[in-house]
Amino acid sequence: MSEFLDFLKHKFAYVAIGEFKPGKFEEAQQLYEKAVSTYSTGFKGAYLLREPGTDKGIAVIFWEGIENMGANQNEAYEAILKEMSHLFTKAPMTSFYEVSSEIEAIVKPSED
Repeated sequence: MSEFLDFLKHKFAYVAIGEFKPGKFEEAQQLYEKAVSTYSTGFKGAYLLREPGTDKGIAVIFWEGIENMGANQNEAYEAILKEMSHLFTKAPMTSFYEVSSEIEAIVKPSED
């Protein structure tokens, strides 16, 4: 029964949409990866998307529950965010979303 209840649980996604100062995306990406590497409890994965040819991006971080994000904020994480903050042109827009559908790719066997 617990497997069925686990199936009914939905992940949550933290989404940040922002733009970095010209030429600062790569530096921000390194700091993003460093910050994400500090996550543990409830962390389910992360993506950093970049609009081609720009310094605009979208960060998507998946969590087991909203409370897990707060549980992963520590001094190291806060220091990295402070280091990253001056790279933005303005504060990013942030939101939480409930993941209502998740579809994984199906790997088909090759026909060799």
